[in-house]
Amino acid sequence: MSRNFMELFRARQAEGKSVCVGLDADYDKIPKSIHDKHSNSYFNTVIDFDCSIVDMTKKVACAYKINTAFFESHGEKGWRALQATIVHINKIIAEKVPVILDAKRADIGNTNAGYAKMAFDYLKADAITVNPYFGAEAMQPFLDRTDKGIFVLCHTSNPGASEFQDLMINNPEYPDWGGRNIPLYQYVARRVMKEWNKNGNCGLVVGATYPDQLHEVRKIIGDIPILIPGIGAQGGDIEATVTAGADSNGMGMLINSSRGIIFKEAPDVEALNFHNLINKYLKEGQP
Repeated sequence: MSRNFMELFRARQAEGKSVCVGLDADYDKIPKSIHDKHSNSYFNTVIDFDCSIVDMTKKVACAYKINTAFFESHGEKGWRALQATIVHINKIIAEKVPVILDAKRADIGNTNAGYAKMAFDYLKADAITVNPYFGAEAMQPFLDRTDKGIFVLCHTSNPGASEFQDLMINNPEYPDWGGRNIPLYQYVARRVMKEWNKNGNCGLVVGATYPDQLHEVRKIIGDIPILIPGIGAQGGDIEATVTAGADSNGMGMLINSSRGIIFKEAPDVEALNFHNLINKYLKEGQP
C-alpha cells in the first residue's frame, strides 16, 4: 500500500491530534525490565521498547519522530533496529500514523539522492528533516518525492540557534517586504513557502523554545505544517507554542515530545495529558 505523508498527517489532524511522539530510544535509558527480558540483546530490547511506546500512544499521536542518532551510534545493529521499528509502526501497530525520520540531511544533489533512497525506500519513512544550507537545487531529490514530507530546518530549539539563524540579511528579492533586512530564519521560511513547496510536501522545523520566532514563521508561511521540537526537557511552553504555532484552521502543528513521554512511568498517560493540554489551549484561543 502506498503511503502519502500529507494525507496521513491531515487525517490525524482532522481527528484533533497534534502530538508528535519522539522515539529517541537511548539504549541506556530503556527500563531495566525490558533489558532483562531480552538478556540485554540490543535489537530485541530496542524493538520491544519502541513498539510498546507506539502501542501505548497511537490513539493520540499525529506522527512519530525518530532521531537516527540513537540508532546510528550502534552501527549495523542500530540500522537494523531502525528499519524494523519503522516497519513495525507502518505495517503492524499504527499503520495510519506517519513516521518522520529526524536525520537533518543535506549535501549536493547526487548525494541527497542517496539519502532520499535510504530514508524512503530502505527505511520506509514517510518524512524526513533536512538542512537548507545547500539550497533548493541540491535538495531536489527530496522535494521531488511528492508523497513524502520534507521538513526544512528553520529555527531550531537549541540555545545556540541564534548564532546563524537570527543573523540579519539584506532582502532585495521580495518587494512586498519593502527591501528591509530580515533574520535569516525568516528568509528560509519565505523561500520554502514561495519556491520549495511546489509539490505541497514541505514543512518547517521551528523550536518551541522560541515562540516569537515561531509566531513570525507562521505569519510568513500560512498553513504549511510546522514540526515543533523543544517541549519538556528543553523547556518549551505548551500554551505559548500553541498560541504562536497554530494555523488558520487551528491545526498545522506537530508538537514533539520525546523524553517527556517515552521514559515516563506511564507513557500513555503522559501522551494523553499532552494531547489534552494542546487541545485545551487551541480551544481557548478560538474567537
